[in-house]
Amino acid sequence: MTQTPITTTGAIEKLDDRLDQIIKPGAKIEVLAKGFTWSEGPVWLPQDDKLLFSDIPPNKIYQWTEESGLELYLSPSGYTGKQPRGGEVGSNGLILDKEGRLVLCQHGDRRMARMDASLRAPKPTFVTLADSYEGKKLNSPNDAVYKRNGDLYFTDPPYGLEKNMDDPAKELPYQGVYRVSSKGTVHLLTKDLSRPNGIAFSPDEKTLYVANSDPERAIWMAYDVQPDGSIANGKVFFDATEMLKKEPGNPDGLKVTKEGILFATGPGGVLIFSPEGKHLGTIKTGQSTANCAFSPDESVLYLTAHMYLMRVKLK
Repeated sequence: MTQTPITTTGAIEKLDDRLDQIIKPGAKIEVLAKGFTWSEGPVWLPQDDKLLFSDIPPNKIYQWTEESGLELYLSPSGYTGKQPRGGEVGSNGLILDKEGRLVLCQHGDRRMARMDASLRAPKPTFVTLADSYEGKKLNSPNDAVYKRNGDLYFTDPPYGLEKNMDDPAKELPYQGVYRVSSKGTVHLLTKDLSRPNGIAFSPDEKTLYVANSDPERAIWMAYDVQPDGSIANGKVFFDATEMLKKEPGNPDGLKVTKEGILFATGPGGVLIFSPEGKHLGTIKTGQSTANCAFSPDESVLYLTAHMYLMRVKLK
């Protein structure tokens, strides 16, 4: 892991003139740091002007700031067991709860957890938020988002299990999308996706978007959010299965701007969609790109792309 002099890579591909209102024409993809195994789960800490992100296989979280560059933030991040094990054991998605505390999708420990320490004095001590459904252990929570009412939504594919779908420790016969109520009750929302991954709400929280990172069905789904927090009327928002034959990167993490524009990692880099599902353009990183996060004013997009941390300055 190295802090590098900032270089540029890739290109911005414009498919629709509306992209000029989202990304400044001529914007560059900047490489901020490199040398990771599989970078994921970026989240901005506004109070400290700091970006956190996971490097999953080595079980670490790093921080990056404009002033100090790259530093180790937390280790271990996703697996606290004593028995050595392989695979993608670290934390994946990272988010903040309403109180500003760090919440982690922990692959190795197979749970949603909250760090039981302050953001400025991190320690690998955790409180479990959800680790099972109907008595069966979760697969390996991957990505998550909070609804404004405090409900936690997360996806649970098998990527954190050492042998994935064939792992003997896998207890659930499906890959679910779940909601944890503010009271701590875990509800299954859908088990119809083969590899649910990135997850985000529309600005009005009436739509829940979920990425499916299956090369045989590389899609983003859009669901209507019901008054009780459940989801219904799932429809394909965008199908990238054919694109995946030409460009690297499954549908993975996604974020939505205050105007409802989707930035969704997928084939080629980060695909940018209108709220209606029109593909406006792609931030072509040249890497399998896992996830992204905005600065608080949405003027900068940070990208975790395989061994790299990148950014693009938006409008």
